[in-house]
Amino acid sequence: MAQTIETTEAPAAVGAYSQATETGDLVFTAGQIPATPDGELLDDAPVAEQTEQALDNVEAVLGKAGLAMSDVLKVTVFLDDIDDFEEMNEVYSGYFDDEPPARSAVSVNELPKGIGVEIEAIASR
Repeated sequence: MAQTIETTEAPAAVGAYSQATETGDLVFTAGQIPATPDGELLDDAPVAEQTEQALDNVEAVLGKAGLAMSDVLKVTVFLDDIDDFEEMNEVYSGYFDDEPPARSAVSVNELPKGIGVEIEAIASR
């Protein structure tokens, strides 16, 4: 049976979703956007700063579940402009050790609230 995970260390879910769900040994985060835990949206910030905030949010949600970034198996990165890939990747690589998880990075037409990046992860105990 799935359980929801919520923390005040990441932006609150503002729709019909949870920050993360857990079933068995797996934790699935919702897409984390570049918003601070108090809700400040960093939509006008450079993609590097947006990526850092989104990954900080992923890390906070996983932390609530007792997990770390080293427990991540798969990450999906959504970019509203694929030309931002290198800038995102430079920040992203600092969050994982020398054995990073599998990752997909896709360019999408538009992301919520005019943001440049959204990141979701799957982790395991």
